[in-house]
Amino acid sequence: MKHLIEPLDFTTEEYEEIFRLVDDIIAKPDDYSHVCDNKLLASLFFEPSTRTRLSFETAMLRLGGQVIGFSDAGVSSSTKGETLLDTIRVIENYADICAMRHPKEGAALMASKVVKTMPIINAGDGGHFHPTQTLADLITIRNYKGSFDDLTVGLCGDLKFGRTIHSLVRALNRYENVKFIFISPEELKMPDPFKNFIDKENYEETRDLASVIDDLDVLYMSRVQKERFVSSDEYERLKDYYILNEEKLKNAKEDMIILHPLPRVNEIAPEVDKDPRAVYFEQTKFGMYGRMALIMRLLEARK
Repeated sequence: MKHLIEPLDFTTEEYEEIFRLVDDIIAKPDDYSHVCDNKLLASLFFEPSTRTRLSFETAMLRLGGQVIGFSDAGVSSSTKGETLLDTIRVIENYADICAMRHPKEGAALMASKVVKTMPIINAGDGGHFHPTQTLADLITIRNYKGSFDDLTVGLCGDLKFGRTIHSLVRALNRYENVKFIFISPEELKMPDPFKNFIDKENYEETRDLASVIDDLDVLYMSRVQKERFVSSDEYERLKDYYILNEEKLKNAKEDMIILHPLPRVNEIAPEVDKDPRAVYFEQTKFGMYGRMALIMRLLEARK
């Protein structure tokens, strides 16, 4: 039994298998409409979600499976004091596979340690990792760029709490000649633990998006996450630090792509949506296909 807790739980070869499966699902969706008949996904979201939760549930339904679970911890027995591990032990009696989001770092890892038959998929654990968003990101980059080698990737916004960014950097760092440019205010810099595994010549840090945008093959924007701040004043001061608009894109490469894990607040102006380089809504569709392939892989389901 295999789990997906953080991006490096899968090798690059295993990711390639998933990418090829995604290609086939997109080409022949009807061939996969019953591969998970009689299988149940437990969708356990202790923290709010739109895209991740709905794409997991849609993925399972498109594979012929069914879904149980909750989208609000307030309707679960955690409000009565039930521990996460007790909840997981109970759910394992009902479901074949589990997608779980939790505000505490390490929650998905803890859950994976107590189950015996149910694969755990980390759908986001606090400011730690979000490996299935990384899967969506990788599929999108592969679709538009052809490969992951020799790319310059700019990551802009909240790099301190951005679990999607932490996950993507870990995954992309395994490919050849990938350079990262971390773009953030000082207060939201990339944490050292997520930089220490990157060769120093392969990343740089700056506060100025305009000074580096013309170098980028991929620009990954992220919102400043209000829910991670203790001080509302600090959030208000930083929330509009970067706003990507048409003017800022004038010097960018014509084939640069703009990604965003969503939801956005003000960091990408609506006028950018019509730019052909803006692929963040396509990214959500690739995320659904990626989760379909992942569920199949973990359940060892075949058409």
